[in-house]
Amino acid sequence: MDDKEFNGLADAALARIEAALEACDADIDFELAAGGVLEIEFGDGSKMIINRHAVAREIWVAARAGGFHFRWDGSVWRDTRDGGELMEKLSALASQQAGEPVRFA
Repeated sequence: MDDKEFNGLADAALARIEAALEACDADIDFELAAGGVLEIEFGDGSKMIINRHAVAREIWVAARAGGFHFRWDGSVWRDTRDGGELMEKLSALASQQAGEPVRFA
């Protein structure tokens, strides 16, 4: 995968996450900063950071539950440790931090 393809796929994933957050009723604030860094703040003040890591060609997630790396497998972004799909994992992590259901899928 070259830089252009990676950036296109990462941009699409971040846009999908941002759209889901805009539609969410949970107490969540978020901001997508330049360079593809999405910062999500929950009602309790905790944060989740989602960003692209161009060198590794991965999307990285930092959450209260830990750090996660997702790599494109040709059809979806997969966790490099357990193979979980990005949107499903984000739904679980965000729901845990928000204390209420948050869906990205």
